[in-house]
Amino acid sequence: MSEVTINCRENGPFLVTGPAKVLDHQGKEFDLKGKQSVALCRCGASKNRPFCDGSHKECGFLASETAE
Repeated sequence: MSEVTINCRENGPFLVTGPAKVLDHQGKEFDLKGKQSVALCRCGASKNRPFCDGSHKECGFLASETAE
C-alpha cells in the first residue's frame, strides 16, 4: 500500500502526496481528478479553499516550522 506524505511548504501550503481523500464538512469527497499530489491552503486567503491558489504569496503568510 502506498504511503501518504504531507509536506509543510515554507511560507506556503501543505503538499499532500499519495492516495489521500479530501472531504468537506459534510463528509462529501472533493474530486481530485486522479491527481498524485494536492496543495491545501493554510494561509486562509485562497479563493479555492481548501485548496491553495497561490494567495499566500500576496497576503504575507509566513510559516517555517521545522521538525525537531
